[in-house]
Amino acid sequence: MKITALTAQQKLPNRVNVMVDGVYRFSLDVYQVSDLGIRVGKDYTEKELVELEEESTFGKLYARALEYTMIRPHSAKEVRDYLWRKTRDTKVRSRTTGELREKKGVSQAVADRVFERLIQKGYIDDEKFARYWVENRNLRKGTSFRKLENELRTKGVFQELIQKNLQNSTRDQKSELLKMYEKKKNKYDDEKKLIAYLLRQGFPYDDVRDILKSSNLDQMS
Repeated sequence: MKITALTAQQKLPNRVNVMVDGVYRFSLDVYQVSDLGIRVGKDYTEKELVELEEESTFGKLYARALEYTMIRPHSAKEVRDYLWRKTRDTKVRSRTTGELREKKGVSQAVADRVFERLIQKGYIDDEKFARYWVENRNLRKGTSFRKLENELRTKGVFQELIQKNLQNSTRDQKSELLKMYEKKKNKYDDEKKLIAYLLRQGFPYDDVRDILKSSNLDQMS
């Protein structure tokens, strides 16, 4: 079987359609075409073409996963979960007929390769992710360290990294409480309900009591 044409895709010019014996077989990004030595006139066995199709799948998934990590930093667990979803078969609707058809998920081997490549390139780093999360989460609204800790734990970050970044944070627990108190104090006509809300957000009772006491003294003066 012979590569008979290489043509750039119209919507994605960085991807190249590979024609085998005059029929479209798969697409690769331009770097893969170069790295794999793909050229018109070159002969391949069926086994070799199947291997190239896997490279095509790898390239597509890596590009999507890279996009996912660039939106904002993600933990290793979040990326693993994202890639796992890509291994699941899904139902997709045909644009021409409107009928549902089953789309096969990628192989776990391809998903694992993508994960390892993202680590090698530095796009997955739980320490950087934990630092980002602690320093940027709910900056205006305020958030408790307890809530930040719980969120990071659910995202698969090790406790040691969580504690390290909370201890080194430029944020201060009482300042975070004050921000939330200022935003919520007028929404509660019952002080007990306000206290209960702030406690549910993970702030220590003593800190909540102190800030309410201070606020009441300010109002009286």
